Amino acid sequence: MLDRISIKVTDKNLPELPKYATKGSAGIDLRASLKDPLSIYAGKTELIKTGISIFIKDSKHAGIILPRSGLGHKHGIVLGNLLGLIDSDYQGELMVSCWNRSEITYTIEPYDRIAQLVFINVSQPELEIVEEFKKTVRGEGGFGSSGKK
Repeated sequence: MLDRISIKVTDKNLPELPKYATKGSAGIDLRASLKDPLSIYAGKTELIKTGISIFIKDSKHAGIILPRSGLGHKHGIVLGNLLGLIDSDYQGELMVSCWNRSEITYTIEPYDRIAQLVFINVSQPELEIVEEFKKTVRGEGGFGSSGKK
């Protein structure tokens, strides 16, 4: 269980410290650490600082940066890399790759909430090299092999 991580604020003008919005929130909102508004043109991607660094420390955990559902659904603003993986030993500033998949320019204002950070459990199993796998019913059947024919 991950009880605590270290957070370093790199933007002293953040309007509030990172926190869970409600008791049931799975993610912490990440804000755009911008001095001026930033327009993301249709089909373009921008890398945006968040004003915080984290250090998870425990190799059995990682952070995942996810898009905010409202921005994605209403405005087409999602993550350029679909999600961001933050390794337990990373200590640099968190950055968010924002992609405007819509056909309309979208402007992000300084300190807008642009993504969310969720912590997950990680397994690091030992890798065993084999010549063959034990056969299963599916075998090497790929896309669509277990659904409609």
